[in-house]
This record gives sequence, C-alpha cells and structure tokens, in this order.
Amino acid sequence: MPGNPWPRDMLITIDDDLQSLLELLWIREAWLLDPHGDDLPPLLVDSPALLGAGQRESAPIAAWEEAWPDVWEQVLRHAGTIRDPGIFDRLQATANGSDERAELLRELVGPSWREEFGDEAITPDAEQWMHAQFERRKARLTDPGAQPERSSLAALVEAWTCGLTKVVEIPCIGTFTRRIGSHAILVTAETRASPERYSAALREFT
Repeated sequence: MPGNPWPRDMLITIDDDLQSLLELLWIREAWLLDPHGDDLPPLLVDSPALLGAGQRESAPIAAWEEAWPDVWEQVLRHAGTIRDPGIFDRLQATANGSDERAELLRELVGPSWREEFGDEAITPDAEQWMHAQFERRKARLTDPGAQPERSSLAALVEAWTCGLTKVVEIPCIGTFTRRIGSHAILVTAETRASPERYSAALREFT
C-alpha cells in the first residue's frame, strides 16, 4: 500500500503463547524450584499462587530442580527453530500409530516437561494461570495502540534483513534478550512492550 513503511515481503512470526515454555516458567515458581544455571530466565510478571507445603513435601523437588535447566534449554532451542511448512502434508501422508508419524509429531511439538516427567507437576492451578495469560494476550490484541513491531519498525526491518523471521516472547520481568537460532530471538513481555527496549533487543540480532 502507498505510504506503508512495512516491507512488502517481510513476514515476522510472533510466538507469545508457547505452552511448553509457559509450563516450565509456571512450574519453577509455583513449586518454588530453585534451579541453578548460568543463563536462566527472570521471574514471571504475573507470579502464580504457590502450591502447598504438603504437595511440595511429596514431590521429587530435588530431581525437578536438577532437570529444569536442561529441559528449559531443550524447549528453548526448539522454540527457536523455523517450522518446515511441509510438515503437515507429511503428517497427513503417514499412518496413524506409525513410527514415522510419531517422529514427525515429535518434530512438530518438540520436547516438553510433560515428556520428561509426566503430568504430576501440572496441576489445575497451572491451567487457570495459563488461561489468565491467554485472556491478557487477547485483550492486548484488541488494543489499537499495542503494535510493538510497528512501533519498533526500523529496528525490526534491520533485524529482518539479517535473517530474523521469528520473535518468541516470555511473560517475564526485566530484560532477557537471547538469540535462540539463526532466525529467532527471545525477549520478555516487558521488553516487547517498550519501543525503546524492543528496538535495542532487535538490534542485538544484527
């Protein structure tokens, strides 16, 4: 369109609701895990309610704390990959229950906490918390003033010319910007909500 500064062929994917990442962030705080690592994300903006002491006493907290950083790294690495657009066609061409179909589903969904430990840590409180996050994101989409990519368009175009096609957002406080693949970047919700901070984060990709 005449006068539209958005490049005609620029397509940017925004992933701000990846359940595998949200589950990990919820588990860490709701279960009061204290995982150790050199590059772990900051705390959630919307802190979940803590689970009871009795639940924690009966849970394998030490094992969860030890495993959390590795699962986080696996999930984050998958979040940074660019999906093969032909994977759905390949899925339809495979038989239900076949090893090939299972492998394609694994490629599509990626690793997760549930895959490693089952559903024990994912209580109904987690579902309620994630639903609340969904409602907040939905409300943000209806806000005509909330257009982070257009507010930081110059920096976004520069990053796109350097290969950026995907932005992954986590609902965490502060600044935590990471390049998570050859075409993806991770930012916090607070960073993406600020044109200045978001522009600075996008320039880290270039």
